[in-house]
Amino acid sequence: MLMSGYITDPSKGITFVRNDAKKFMFCRSKCHKNVRENGLHVDTMLILKWTKAFRKAAGKEMVVDSTLQFAARRNVPVRYNRDHVATTLKAMQRVSEIRAKRERVFYKNRMAGNKEREKAANRKLVAENEHLLPKIRASERMAAEAEQESLAEDLEQEVPPPKLKRKQKTKQRLLVNGGVEEMDVD
Repeated sequence: MLMSGYITDPSKGITFVRNDAKKFMFCRSKCHKNVRENGLHVDTMLILKWTKAFRKAAGKEMVVDSTLQFAARRNVPVRYNRDHVATTLKAMQRVSEIRAKRERVFYKNRMAGNKEREKAANRKLVAENEHLLPKIRASERMAAEAEQESLAEDLEQEVPPPKLKRKQKTKQRLLVNGGVEEMDVD
């Protein structure tokens, strides 16, 4: 029985055999350490999030699917037949395509309401911490900035540069009411 649920090579990982001859295979030391600390119970496998048992119990992986039965080992000897092997290989490819497609659909269905839940959580967070937000809203700030830019453009277009016969220093000063005042500098 694989604890993590992931298939490992025969020479890899740790194999633990209990007194009742039940075999537990661990893919890495993390799995072995966690089970050693928490004990070998079915409840432990359902609590630890990295096990296949937890993922299946939590509805994160497909449990009932006909493509999963194709991958099961069958210890039935079959006489070698070239055509049979060719059809088996084609069927294996097709089954893997079907399984991948079903897993994508399963994932999309599982993640279907995430955006709405995330938006609701964000709205709740903003509502709870509204006192931390600035007094001017971003839309109002952007409108004010756009208005100031349009005023600056209007001022540039309205005031043509003065034509002076001789060189004379002048300054322009913007007034609060929107006008322009020209000043001579001595």
